[in-house]
Amino acid sequence: MAMSEDKVSHLSHLILGAIKKSPLCQLKQDEGKVLREIKRVLASELALDEEIDRKAKARVASYSRPIVEGSPEWEVLYRKACEEEQRKHTRS
Repeated sequence: MAMSEDKVSHLSHLILGAIKKSPLCQLKQDEGKVLREIKRVLASELALDEEIDRKAKARVASYSRPIVEGSPEWEVLYRKACEEEQRKHTRS
């Protein structure tokens, strides 16, 4: 799912705020550095999700008979393809 820079920034600030409020966490770096790292990790995860989505859709589209996107059959095959792709990336 593509997310605008504003949404990523807002989410990053919410995460930083939660970290600062937590009695279990203590920042050892400048808040700016922590915020940049949160944004980098979010961007990386969003890019990975988009790649998994693209590969799963391509796999379902590659079947010998056409499957209508959004149909129950397509949803099941797409979900299974996503799960397989996620497992591939979890191992590495």
